[in-house]
Amino acid sequence: MADAIDLSGRMPAQDSLFGPGEDRLKAPPRAASPNPEAIRARLRSLLATARAAEKMPWPDRDARMWQIVFPNMANWLPPEEAEALRFEFAHEMERLAKAA
Repeated sequence: MADAIDLSGRMPAQDSLFGPGEDRLKAPPRAASPNPEAIRARLRSLLATARAAEKMPWPDRDARMWQIVFPNMANWLPPEEAEALRFEFAHEMERLAKAA
């Protein structure tokens, strides 16, 4: 297909490569919420790692990160379960911090 040139000698503006319409600028839809079973498994795995350790099993940076991420991940679980996991993890992190 030959490109049309207007009277000023310029090419017309190119259409979007992603198709017409305003929807082309929107992010693709995401799942409504994460899978609670996957979150539960991950949190239990982290807790098991902490329980089994005699000293901090993660570098300082990772340990600080897990102290933030773990409680936030627990928010996706039922409130009572989340609170119990948060408590147990905090307890283990305190124990490991004292062991250092």
